[in-house]
Amino acid sequence: MSPILVLLITSRALSVSGDLLVTVVQGSYLKERREELASFLRSRRERVHPQDVGLAPGARRRTPGLRREELAQLAGVGVTWYTWLEQGRPINASVQVLDAIARVLKLGPAERWHLYRLAGVPGVPKAHEAATLPDVVLPVLAALEPNPACVYNGKYDLLACNESYAALFPPIATAGGIERNALWQIFALGNCPVQTDGLLPHMVATARANYARHVGEPEWRDFVERLSNESGDFAAMWASHQVAAPMPQVKSFDGEPFGVVNVHTSSFAVTGMLESRMVVYLPASPADAAKIERLRARAAAVRVSAAS
Repeated sequence: MSPILVLLITSRALSVSGDLLVTVVQGSYLKERREELASFLRSRRERVHPQDVGLAPGARRRTPGLRREELAQLAGVGVTWYTWLEQGRPINASVQVLDAIARVLKLGPAERWHLYRLAGVPGVPKAHEAATLPDVVLPVLAALEPNPACVYNGKYDLLACNESYAALFPPIATAGGIERNALWQIFALGNCPVQTDGLLPHMVATARANYARHVGEPEWRDFVERLSNESGDFAAMWASHQVAAPMPQVKSFDGEPFGVVNVHTSSFAVTGMLESRMVVYLPASPADAAKIERLRARAAAVRVSAAS
């Protein structure tokens, strides 16, 4: 990640109501980070209706949601300053200011931390990914057999998996390059092994939350641009600015030809890899466990046939 340069000698302070202090800092943020923050704020403001915050609907509005001046007044900040923030100008805000804005916008926990990261609030963890997986990860994945298990990074690149997971999602397990990414497999190639309602928007929202740590990085920017060009569905979900954190789920895999496989998922942090997580899939029933065993046996037979 490129370093963020703060030039304090060019800053000037502006006082706002409520003893909140904001500082104009030239060069504080990368241009992409400012634009991402501005776009996120606009999208959140547009979803808050006046009546949600105790205001009368008033005259017909040209755009949905609150007006900038209404949000600024409710948050106790200057209208000009907030307008600059939403225009992507190089200004910095204190935690108190961001908290006030988050309160008015009714941001959830994941959205609030997303806002902090985009604004570059000191103390918010920055991404640090190890170049390689810790040595212990592969033995752990193997020990979890016959339960499927894998490791994904924040962009949904598959870093490692055991044989059971490979049997559930064969295309990604054998892929390389950009195709060894779950979002690319699903949206660009049409290989979606899961039939769970709401899963795809949640995956995009999770990636979007992780993106806040990587705004301006060529790898992430190029990936999002390429996938957006390949898939209108992904582009629309990404543009919605929904953010979320990984959570336990019940997923239904297409276990063709043996039928649907239902599993309970749990995610665990991988030491030394901030955004990466190990996902373990436990069969929902003995029948589901039997289907996984049959999928594993079929995958093993295919490998033997290919090697002979």
